[in-house]
Amino acid sequence: MRIDFISDVACPWCAIGLASLEQALAALGPEAEGIELHFQPFELNPQMPPEGADAAQYLKAKYGMGDAQLAANRENIRARGAALGFTFGERAHVWNTFDAHRLLHWAGLQGPAPQRALKRALLKAYHGEGRNPAAREMLLEAAAVAGLDASEAAAVIDDRDCFAPEVREAEAEWQQAGIRSVPSVVLDRRFLIQGGQPPEVFEDALRRRLAATD
Repeated sequence: MRIDFISDVACPWCAIGLASLEQALAALGPEAEGIELHFQPFELNPQMPPEGADAAQYLKAKYGMGDAQLAANRENIRARGAALGFTFGERAHVWNTFDAHRLLHWAGLQGPAPQRALKRALLKAYHGEGRNPAAREMLLEAAAVAGLDASEAAAVIDDRDCFAPEVREAEAEWQQAGIRSVPSVVLDRRFLIQGGQPPEVFEDALRRRLAATD
């Protein structure tokens, strides 16, 4: 089975969705051995300038929230993450994530495992530690954590055109397929699960797909 996980590093529900999906995969045990997980790009803030923006101000303006609603949403996200073993820290700033998507595309060419490791490292750095996913040093550190070649990672990061067309093409492909929000999890390019669902929802969907004959 192929799983496409469409998401953005800047999306807290994507961190929740991945942690939940990974628990579901672990629950499958040996049945999960033939499942490949691929990460696809989606930008929540594609027009975000390099300097980024204050997170609270940006989120309140984008979603029309007040201080109380924003605080409640953040507390809900922290609680959901904690239940899945993912710790959310303070995220005071939002940044452009395109370079992170370029690096993830390159990591995917090395194989599903290193791409998954890089995705986890990027989510932890941003959502757990509030670090800038557009910063060269952070991207290099995440690549190292994922066991990727440092010199190759640096070459990708430093050439702003490297894999940019491929990322734009993938973004357009998924948007044309109807993806408008993330996380979106697509099984075998046919079946869609949206949102940061609980592990049991993912597990049930995976088991149904594994049992299907078509």
